Amino acid sequence: MSRRIVDLERLRWPQSIRGINELETEIKEAIYLSLIPEPVLTRFNIDPYDRERLQIICPYDTRSVEIRLYHEPDAEDPIFYLHMADTLNFQIAILLLVINDPEAPRFNTDVDEHGLPTRFGTLRRNIPEEIRAMEAGLAPGQVRRGLRLSRHAIPTFERFLARTGHDMVIIEPLTYNNAIVYERYGFAYFQGRRRMEWINEVLRPGGAYFERFDGSTPFRKPEAWKSIRGRAWAIHDGILGEPFGDIRMYKRIGHHAGINTFPDGVW
Repeated sequence: MSRRIVDLERLRWPQSIRGINELETEIKEAIYLSLIPEPVLTRFNIDPYDRERLQIICPYDTRSVEIRLYHEPDAEDPIFYLHMADTLNFQIAILLLVINDPEAPRFNTDVDEHGLPTRFGTLRRNIPEEIRAMEAGLAPGQVRRGLRLSRHAIPTFERFLARTGHDMVIIEPLTYNNAIVYERYGFAYFQGRRRMEWINEVLRPGGAYFERFDGSTPFRKPEAWKSIRGRAWAIHDGILGEPFGDIRMYKRIGHHAGINTFPDGVW
């Protein structure tokens, strides 16, 4: 049976994830396929309609969608994972975006030594794997090196949201490094800018928490304050005395906010 071709340019797009989820399967899947950046598909020569490699979870009468794309049918981790949902104020938010390099080594920071999920270190931690990941150049929350394709993903999301009648991309960064990276892609803050500025104040020389970079753990090396990744691991390790969170960011479509809460930070 031939596959139905959906003309996304002529289609009248719903203004919510819930509205998209109520469409016919072929139409809503075609819409959601437009969220996958083209370089992800071409790099691994993936047919986006290959159901052994692609999972789109978008049940009728729900307000969220999850997309998992694998480079091989039996791969352990997706190369592209996206979770989006409607918000209570009728916007669409990116809850989680992960782009993995499947050819890079894997670090089991997502489970503890007993195989229990760590939930990005919020429930429990796997310290030996975190140390290995950090020494390999990864940031908190990563199990593999990324593909460095986020710069392609953001414009892709902007096009999707413009078609749904929205004028901004909303995202909730889970880690300090994510927030800084999104700043550099042009995002501003709904919530959390003052907190990010405070972090920069207390973690630099003369700051209230600077002396906590004392080498007491592998994540608090004296020079770690200088880098985005170093600070992120220290925050993950509890250097602030509280978890990182409650950060909501947005990007106006076609606009760069120019915010930089760590002006001299290097990766």
